[in-house]
Amino acid sequence: MTEPGPAPRDLPGSPPVPFAEAFRFWMWLGFVNFGGPTGQISLMHTELVERRRWIDEGSYLHALNFAMLLPGPEAHQLAIYVGWLLNGTPGALAAGVFFLLPAFALMIALSWVFAVHGDVTWIAGVFDGLAWAVVGIVAAALLRIAGRALGHPILVILAVGAFLALFVFGVPFPVVVLAAGAVGLIAGTRLPGSKPDATDLRQAERVPPSWGRTARVLAIGLAVWLIPLAAIAVAAGSGSVLAEEAVFFTIASLVTFGGAYAVLAYVNRAAVIRFGWLSASEMAVGLSLAETTPGPLIMVVVFVGFLAAYREPASLEPVAAGVVGALVVAWATFVPSFLWIFLGAPSVERLRGNERLSGALTAITASVVGVIANLAVVFATSVLFDETNVRTPFGHEVAVPVLGSADLLAIAVAIVSFVAILRFRVNVVWVILAAGIVGLVRAVAG
Repeated sequence: MTEPGPAPRDLPGSPPVPFAEAFRFWMWLGFVNFGGPTGQISLMHTELVERRRWIDEGSYLHALNFAMLLPGPEAHQLAIYVGWLLNGTPGALAAGVFFLLPAFALMIALSWVFAVHGDVTWIAGVFDGLAWAVVGIVAAALLRIAGRALGHPILVILAVGAFLALFVFGVPFPVVVLAAGAVGLIAGTRLPGSKPDATDLRQAERVPPSWGRTARVLAIGLAVWLIPLAAIAVAAGSGSVLAEEAVFFTIASLVTFGGAYAVLAYVNRAAVIRFGWLSASEMAVGLSLAETTPGPLIMVVVFVGFLAAYREPASLEPVAAGVVGALVVAWATFVPSFLWIFLGAPSVERLRGNERLSGALTAITASVVGVIANLAVVFATSVLFDETNVRTPFGHEVAVPVLGSADLLAIAVAIVSFVAILRFRVNVVWVILAAGIVGLVRAVAG
């Protein structure tokens, strides 16, 4: 069910969308944008391009292409870009803030439930069930994206290479993505799907790019982004969890190219292995919670930030520390999205039809398939098996499951979740809720 709206209007030549009307839409979207980046991008396309006709197809796809080339959550950045196209800076702020707010509030509440009551048998059972479903959800996302992205042998090689580089050899994620982008730049339009549409460029005239504007936006954006984080890090102390979160997630926001699942892979490795803030199975639980709430899938970082600070609160009360940790992580992760769009959108609007840029996008999308495959294997190993053995075939630690420790019920739930989403198109929220009930029943039954 969608929000009632005005009669469709055709672009170009239509009157501007009133800010009040757009504001109401972005508020509504914040409560209904379930389904992760794929669902959110599809929903915005349906509402903005097909139903309301606030933006044409070419403008939408061009904005999406730019968002996918940026570090961080692509669906959030797409919303900001479209908001900017419709209503300038106020529109971008409204779109970006309301895209996040409902999910942020819900994730803090759910993180508190897990941290405070997660050791209660029945609650732990529910969270176990959620983690099982996530394995199937990620696997379904992998196949959907692979079906769209791997239309050429070069792209298949890039996907397989990205997986092996991450899983077997431990190559840093930014290196993998940048290498894929370089291949795309060289291949150009020889890759399928790399030829962009040349569409109406009138939006580019709104804010002409200039060095003066770039300097002003950069100065203001960096101050808004970094000063609050630096202040909290200094107040908490250099060795505190809050300082670690501020530094790590600030860096992550700069290097996590490839969308939400790419961010997840990078954050998962650091939060679980490097810092030990939470376990791999807890990370899967956090992802399942993010899947059940509206907003970006990468809102799972709020769960990570809350748990890490909750468990090492220093001088703060644990719950208060958890809330501050969640705020720090969210600020470091999502504020840069606004900065990238404000900096780049005016110039990018003038790059319609750039074939090499589109080739880079196509190649990066292919490498993201390998990133998702790596994430699926990591989650499946930790969630579906009780025991693992660590191997280092090429100097990088690889967790190999002990087959005899397989949790048959968990595997069954993961398979059913996978089939339900991929074959029968069941809403992901219902899949996760059903899995949670299965986990609850097993916990109660003993």
